[in-house]
Amino acid sequence: MPKHEFGIMNICPKKGEIYDQYEPERFNCISVDDDYILPLLKKMNEVKFYWHTLERPELGLAYYGITIIPPESLDSIIEMILDNKNLTELLILLSKAQDENKFVIHFGI
Repeated sequence: MPKHEFGIMNICPKKGEIYDQYEPERFNCISVDDDYILPLLKKMNEVKFYWHTLERPELGLAYYGITIIPPESLDSIIEMILDNKNLTELLILLSKAQDENKFVIHFGI
């Protein structure tokens, strides 16, 4: 089953940095089954993200790539997954990032 990886970025990304390497261990990522992400994609297309670099603002996850999730978008995602028991680990990670005002990185399938 395809998986998505999510991790907290302890150092804020800077303009000019490009995230194009698959490095889930660098960010202590958690894995989330694609089956739980697929139903959220349409709603996520209304949320501000960055694809690979802060110079590329987009709406929605980079499904096959790397997404940088800014702190101001975390509340929207948390609201989407709040009642989904299958996404409890992701909810905990996003809530921690929100509390610490940190970016989250997503590695797509």
